[in-house]
Amino acid sequence: MAILDKHAILEKNVTLLTIFAFLVVTIGGIVQIAPLFWLENTIEDVEGMRPYTPLELAGRDVYLREGCYVCHSQMIRPMRDEVERYGHYSLAAESQYDHPFQWGSKRTGPDLARVGGRYSDAWHVDHLRDPQSVVPESVMPKYGHLEKRLIDGKYIQDELKTNRLVGVPYTDEMIENAQADFAAQIDPDGDFDGLVERYGDKVQVRNFDGQPGISEADALVAYLQMLGTLVDFSTFTPDASR
Repeated sequence: MAILDKHAILEKNVTLLTIFAFLVVTIGGIVQIAPLFWLENTIEDVEGMRPYTPLELAGRDVYLREGCYVCHSQMIRPMRDEVERYGHYSLAAESQYDHPFQWGSKRTGPDLARVGGRYSDAWHVDHLRDPQSVVPESVMPKYGHLEKRLIDGKYIQDELKTNRLVGVPYTDEMIENAQADFAAQIDPDGDFDGLVERYGDKVQVRNFDGQPGISEADALVAYLQMLGTLVDFSTFTPDASR
């Protein structure tokens, strides 16, 4: 009864209720935010991880703009049913360059953390154009308009600079060559040696949508085809000290 009486006093006193509510929110906020200041100490460095190429970064922007994260997560939990369906559980390092990250829990559609390389470029283009043509039971809307929207990477250099401000390790050379690398990734007959040198030999270079020019579909498919492909899980061993 004494506890209930004290609680009643708190509920009836606006000033006390405000003070205690503020304290609760403050403590909760500190618990959530404080670990972020030591984020670099909590994320294990994993061989193979790199920043997004300019084209992949543009594709990620399309992914965010179209709200793909509303129906697709990018976080495989370390549970048997998830690992058997989607592949190796997600590592924190795989999202270290994401602003914001795309973990999520909503799966109207499947998780996409390991979608890279599972389907051909043509499948992805057909799926974006008319999802039900390849997955009859899909409730995904059509995104055929992405093939018609051409992009030139005019502001991609600025985007790399912005990402560097929040910790993504883009070098001066990467930023200086951002627009050239943006165009080089869809031109297998062009000079893409610099792109590969800057971002590694796992960079996929080809015309992703099969059409002339660089479209938003090119960028989005480039992003999707990269997801989950950077870490070699056949040789990955977790750091037991973390």
